[in-house]
Amino acid sequence: MFLLHRPTQVLVEILELSDLFDPFKDEVLGRSHAGEELQDPALFPKAEMGFPSEESLPICWLDGHYREHLHLGEPRRMVVSNL
Repeated sequence: MFLLHRPTQVLVEILELSDLFDPFKDEVLGRSHAGEELQDPALFPKAEMGFPSEESLPICWLDGHYREHLHLGEPRRMVVSNL
């Protein structure tokens, strides 16, 4: 899987997907794809990563306690557009 390292705008090949999905890991092992030579693996902070489409990573990949931050019991509001 390739993610975008936002500070450098470089694509990074994630080498350990299990670390990416583990919300208790702050870093992922990846390989930067900049230039023509194969780069050495390095650790990248997950907080600095995103999808190439510039979407953020899911909160459940970043915060092991994300459910505690949800506002359960509050009704969700649906927005309807009259286009």
